[in-house]
Amino acid sequence: MKYILTIAFCAISTLIIAQEAEITSLEFTGLKRTKSSFLSRLVKVKTGTAYDSLKVATDIARLNRLPGIAKASVSDSISADGKHHLTYYVVENFTIIPGLRISEANDESFAFRASVFEFNFLGESQILGGFYQRDVFDSYGGFWEAPFLFTNKLGLGVNYIRNTTFEPIYLIESGINYTKQDNGGEVYGMYEIDFLNKVELGVKVYEERYDFNDTQIDANFPNDLTADKVAIRGEYEYFKLDIDYQYFDGFTNILDARYIIGGSGLLEEGLVARNATAYYKRVGEKGNWASRLQLGLASFNDSEFAPFTVDNQFNLRGAGNDSARGTAFTSFNTEYRHTLLEKGWFVIQGNAFTDIGSWRAPRGDFDQLASIRNIQAYSGLGLRFIHKRIFNAVIRLDYGVGWGATKNRGLVFGIGQYF
Repeated sequence: MKYILTIAFCAISTLIIAQEAEITSLEFTGLKRTKSSFLSRLVKVKTGTAYDSLKVATDIARLNRLPGIAKASVSDSISADGKHHLTYYVVENFTIIPGLRISEANDESFAFRASVFEFNFLGESQILGGFYQRDVFDSYGGFWEAPFLFTNKLGLGVNYIRNTTFEPIYLIESGINYTKQDNGGEVYGMYEIDFLNKVELGVKVYEERYDFNDTQIDANFPNDLTADKVAIRGEYEYFKLDIDYQYFDGFTNILDARYIIGGSGLLEEGLVARNATAYYKRVGEKGNWASRLQLGLASFNDSEFAPFTVDNQFNLRGAGNDSARGTAFTSFNTEYRHTLLEKGWFVIQGNAFTDIGSWRAPRGDFDQLASIRNIQAYSGLGLRFIHKRIFNAVIRLDYGVGWGATKNRGLVFGIGQYF
């Protein structure tokens, strides 16, 4: 009998505690453009359920990831009867972001890329935007992405890009200039496995075309190459990052793999895969150490039309634009960021960086990746001008200088942190 009474007492006590820990209200304050109905669907804490401090902390981290939110925090008011009344305080970002990238084209003419994107379209963290680029020729593209279109885990994205550039292809040592066209569209789905892991799966249908521009080259070289291709793309992202305005702390990894169908000859079909691993560490009150390791591999190695390039904007600051191509690569970027000035919404951040990379040339061996003759290294200093209330509003200036036999150097301008 006493066992029955003990069990009954425990059950009643558990019920009373659960009732006392119940969440009876949940509201969002500070919202201007973001819909409260969207956030209610996104967060894991629900009214009428038992209070869970871990879920609340996860919700705050989730809200801080959204482009439309600069900073989220929570207040928990507990009533006399033990009920929890949660208020999520939100400071919103301005999310209509123009972009500008200026460079020198491969024919030494002025080149630029201008864009505008809305990162909180319809108040539901959808991305809508496009770009126009002049790089000897005209290019443009449009993008729409809704990560939570169907549920709080499942979304959809589409894009169309008509890209035409003037690029060197190293069929001979000095390079041959081609007009490269890459025109097509992609549809892809996004699924959040859990708070730390998500995947994407997409299909891109496009035409890849190279038109011969140089007139002083032997006629045996191809005058034009064209292939209608289909790329099946898969992406996996691990994201464990604490974000506090300009400060990052944590670890991320993105694996992007695509199998290209429809190529032939010099425009081969096959697998192209990239992996980027980044680690961020807060240093004191004003410092941030950031490092990134990138690896890339193409299954084909017999074509000079290789998928990976050495470029200021992607791997080596100071190297120039499309200065080399490879069918495999590795690059390592590390930098120390320090807040020099912070006044309300405005931040000036300085950084010192080192970028190191190596490439496997077409028809080359993997030994080239470790060859001292094939390794390029750059170091330099930079500045960041940051608006804390505008999403990704980081104006970036870096000046990189090559080490040893690497003679290149130059200023790199961009929008957003380098990584």
